[in-house]
Amino acid sequence: MRYPKLTEIASSRQMVDTFRGYNHNLRIGDGEFFDMKNMTSAYYPVLSPRMNRGVYTKATKPLGLIAKDALCYVDGRDFVINEYRVDMDLNDEPKQLISMGAYVIILPDKKYINTIDLTDYGNIEASYASDGDVTFQLCTVDGAAYEDMTVSSTEPDAPANMALWIDTSTVPHTLKQWAESSGMWVNIATTYIKISSAGIGATFKQYDGVTISGVLSDKLQDLNASMVILACDDDYIVVTGITDAVVTQTAEEGAVTVERKMPLMDFVVESENRLWGCRYGLAANGEVVNEIYASKLGDFKNWSCFMGLATDSYTASCGTDGQFTGAITYLGHPLFFKENCVHKVYGNYPANFQIQTTACRGVQKGSDKSMAIVNEVLYYKARSAVCAYDGSLPVEISVVFGEAQYQKAVAGGHGNKYYISMQDTASNGYHLFVYDAAKGMWHREDSLCADAFCSCGEDLYCIEHETGKIITMFGSGTKDAAPVPWMVETGEIGITSPDMKYISRLTMRMSMDIGAEVLIYAQYDFSEDWELLCALRSDNLRSFSVPVMPKRCDHMRLRIEGEGMARIYSITKTIEQGSELS
Repeated sequence: MRYPKLTEIASSRQMVDTFRGYNHNLRIGDGEFFDMKNMTSAYYPVLSPRMNRGVYTKATKPLGLIAKDALCYVDGRDFVINEYRVDMDLNDEPKQLISMGAYVIILPDKKYINTIDLTDYGNIEASYASDGDVTFQLCTVDGAAYEDMTVSSTEPDAPANMALWIDTSTVPHTLKQWAESSGMWVNIATTYIKISSAGIGATFKQYDGVTISGVLSDKLQDLNASMVILACDDDYIVVTGITDAVVTQTAEEGAVTVERKMPLMDFVVESENRLWGCRYGLAANGEVVNEIYASKLGDFKNWSCFMGLATDSYTASCGTDGQFTGAITYLGHPLFFKENCVHKVYGNYPANFQIQTTACRGVQKGSDKSMAIVNEVLYYKARSAVCAYDGSLPVEISVVFGEAQYQKAVAGGHGNKYYISMQDTASNGYHLFVYDAAKGMWHREDSLCADAFCSCGEDLYCIEHETGKIITMFGSGTKDAAPVPWMVETGEIGITSPDMKYISRLTMRMSMDIGAEVLIYAQYDFSEDWELLCALRSDNLRSFSVPVMPKRCDHMRLRIEGEGMARIYSITKTIEQGSELS
């Protein structure tokens, strides 16, 4: 008797034991995940949730972070370092903090503080307005008044050696000195005026670049300009100029004003012992500018000191259109970004400064805080991508984000990782992504909205927008004791095979800490519902294999979620193959 011969159903096993992180595209590879929450590459190739974060301090109103010998931050009107507070009367808006030597520059307040000597703080700008008489007289460079000068349009008769004569026959007048050895009047090329008034020099120092205004005398109108203070004391300053008489301007005639100003700037960085800044739009004087500035060498208070020296301040206009969107110092050069280009400054003193402009994907407007350097590479958020820039041209590294578009990015770098918090333009929700530069993969953590990041010591600090806390990404400070909720969601499994087939068995090899929970869900074909396949809770520290039996379907998605530490080492699929029809 013959019986029907049954054909054994072909089956195969596919194991994934290398997990590559986040990929939000329609078609993704094995080991990649369409969506995830609170996952990390720290245990790669193992799939695992991130560690617990911590809380450094709960500031009243943190407005900015910077790393010096310790973490420094602005809390309301105070500057804080090592929990020591200095009341600097700061205003209530987000800060840009720039390090220059031992100093921290606080913008837009235009203030500074020495982090070694916390009693050394104050305003970058200074101003003086007279409330009494102001006297102007010709003097030497050190402020000593000239004596026995002849003022006339014709030269004096029988002058003594070294006699002085102000020649009024020329415009402007000139100061000459008789040289008996040559029998000639010799021009004194540079002349100086001593401006005296109570307290006029108290807030300034030698070689400050200042702007003088309010001088009324017709003979001294040239003083209403930008000048360099060549000598000063509490009650006088010395500047270049000439006058043929001692002139006094009374309080009733009007006040004389002396100001040391810092330009209004969009972004400021430090490079080669100078502060560099940029501005597009209205300047403080009401003029429309498109300029890059540099402070005097080693002196962040002076931005208009022009003496023809290598230490001078610097100003240059840019020919590109559009607002500046960010600035950073990278590989020793100040970089100023717009959305469609980058300006790079070369040179080490004003005479050889050059600005090179490269047309490329620049920093997205509103994402100026997205710039961070990780492993000698600059990362930033461009308009439609996250880019890596090594000094030549930027390269996109965010293809895994799919069609999603993001804005208002804030980022920080620590170790091999680049952390970036961005707002989804479609939902307005925030996402914290982490790019592992060494492994070349992304992971999504959670919906953290960050106001600032700062790497200091062994941790990465972050101002959390919603709570006002300064948190630590790696758990220093007061560690969060609550278990971390996590989740991964695969792409479509089985949709690429040309024949009918189904997954008869899923096996996961994993380990769980005590108290950890794991739930495994499946979504079949085009259903929007998730069905629970397995729920696990660990009562002891161990590893095990989890067999899961999904329904027969054309394709499916898996979602694995849990709380607490769990590590997934592999996922194995047993696939039974059918024909083209069944």
